Amino acid sequence: MRIKRSVNALKKRRSILKQAKGYRGSKSKLYRVAREAVMKSGQYAYVGRRLKKRNFRALWITRINAACRLNEISYSKFMHGLKVANINVNRKILADMAVNDPNGFSSLVVAAKKAN
Repeated sequence: MRIKRSVNALKKRRSILKQAKGYRGSKSKLYRVAREAVMKSGQYAYVGRRLKKRNFRALWITRINAACRLNEISYSKFMHGLKVANINVNRKILADMAVNDPNGFSSLVVAAKKAN
């Protein structure tokens, strides 16, 4: 007895075409082209999720550095001072403080300067 694939094959094709919805031209209409486009977009998405982490860290460091320069200290000396003072605050929180709470950030700068 042989197995007919029609239902499963249609489901698979339908899901690929659904994922390719909104793609330009034949990439959203033809199964073979759509499958390649969906596979490629999946690879881009995978890489993008990793790049996003790097980009945000770079943004946080830039913001912290700018706030440090306003308080007459370099970024590296500030981070070293925090480490020596045993103040464990991550860069995401520091960047948020630099933008939204300049007074709190200044107090951290003072603590880092004392520790150096």
